[in-house]
Amino acid sequence: MEIIYFLLHLLKDPLTTLQDFLAHYEMLTYVILAAIIFVETGLIVMPLLPGDSLLFAVGLLAASTGKLDIQIIIPLLICAALLGDNVNHFCGKHFSNLVKSRDHILFFKREYITQTEEFYAKHGGKAVIMARFIPIIRTIAPFVAGAGSMKYSKYIIFCIIGATLWVTSITLAGYFLGSNEWVKYNFEKVVLAIVFVSIMPIIWPLARIKFQST
Repeated sequence: MEIIYFLLHLLKDPLTTLQDFLAHYEMLTYVILAAIIFVETGLIVMPLLPGDSLLFAVGLLAASTGKLDIQIIIPLLICAALLGDNVNHFCGKHFSNLVKSRDHILFFKREYITQTEEFYAKHGGKAVIMARFIPIIRTIAPFVAGAGSMKYSKYIIFCIIGATLWVTSITLAGYFLGSNEWVKYNFEKVVLAIVFVSIMPIIWPLARIKFQST
């Protein structure tokens, strides 16, 4: 129950939750942060865990408290993201025949595999990088990539690039903006802005199609 309570508060207010956790557990915070990033990227049933907002909060706390070492936390979370991606990818590869043999499994449809393969074919390796910055999609994409036909040797290169860019850019954004008083006292607005920017790659094509049809 404590884990569920912690995760619910983390979703609602990642900054305050991490501040409390850091005050009570100190070094263990590194472990829990790595575990959250691993689960969010590695377990397809957990796509709603905070990702972007968590990284931003980590950077902000590293700058404002000094209790998190930015030189340690960034490489650690990159490794956690990569490990999660690869677990997710190999699960997709293992269950690919099962997914393709049925029209629907849980919230997965066979057409998702085909559509994702077409997306990868159209955009190439950059699709793997783009998916990293889109909430929920970054959890689903590695599984679908594993179930699809993309070669692992190609996937892993762009996976590394995507994880490095994602963790580094958002964490450093929080780190350098952490000294800004407005950001500290308006963290929820900042998180909403991060989420909005993150889902723009989904919203924009849909809006363009809607605009063209009217």
